[in-house]
Amino acid sequence: MESVESIETNHCGGGCSSGCVCQVVRAIKDIQEMAVEEEECPTCPTNCFIEPLGGSPVRSHVDTRVFTLTNKNGELFKALFKGRGGNCVSVYFRVEEIFDNCCATLRVLVPLNKEGDPVKITHHGDINYEALCAVRKWGKSSSCITVDLHCFCAVQCIADVDLQLCD
Repeated sequence: MESVESIETNHCGGGCSSGCVCQVVRAIKDIQEMAVEEEECPTCPTNCFIEPLGGSPVRSHVDTRVFTLTNKNGELFKALFKGRGGNCVSVYFRVEEIFDNCCATLRVLVPLNKEGDPVKITHHGDINYEALCAVRKWGKSSSCITVDLHCFCAVQCIADVDLQLCD
């Protein structure tokens, strides 16, 4: 894996073709796989390069780094999952696999409020940013999507969580 410094100097400008999103998602995948304990308090608690998984705040039993992707047009990337009651769109993901030339299989995560109920994050097909603010938890879905990571300009890590994928 490249060092953080070399990745951060690889800017995602000029049509987003430099591959920085791919490198970050690869790093997230590596960190999820390591999932070891380490006591450290980094300056940015949502930095995508924080190791180990659950490194901020120090938590145990986490298996997922939740993140969002931003399209070239500046909008959050959204995907569908099998949901009920009109709740079937999410902007939250977990990386499952990376292959070929920066393609990735992402698990679509269900946005949940603090009570654990699904949050409908769209209104008439557009992302409702106020609804995103109500998201406090995430659930696993059975829906995955394969994406070309070269099609994105930004990745934002949101939280380290335990989706109980192996339970």
